[in-house]
Parts: sequence; C-alpha cells; structure tokens
Amino acid sequence: MALTLEQIRADVADCLGEEPQDIPIDENLVDYGLDSIRIMSLIERWRRDHGVTADFADLAERPAIEVWGPMLGAAS
Repeated sequence: MALTLEQIRADVADCLGEEPQDIPIDENLVDYGLDSIRIMSLIERWRRDHGVTADFADLAERPAIEVWGPMLGAAS
C-alpha cells in the first residue's frame, strides 16, 4: 500500500496525540513537539508498513510533511 501525504499527516498526528487537521503540512514539525525518538518510530512504522527506505537524517534535516512526502515516495 502506497504512503500518501494524508497518511503521513495522520501518522504524525497519532504520534503527537493530535488530530490530523491540527498538523500543517508546510511547517516545521519540531515546533509541534516532534522529536528524534518520534521520528525514528515513524520511520520504523513506514519501513514496516510501506517499504520506505529514507533514513533518520533525511527526515530530521527538514521536518515538514510536504518535504517528507517526496522523500518517502508518497502519492499526493
């Protein structure tokens, strides 16, 4: 099953205990409480469920959903 921007947003929101609509796709997720431990857990989930190959450094460098989408091979 392909990863989508909405799925990334939903997974990030779940990780942060927020509603997906409260997580903007174009802002720095660190400002919303996303830390390195949570990024690692998201990567592991996406590797397991979607075959993602991106690594921690790629995502941590630019923590925004709109940036992550192409890195994670997400369909829009």
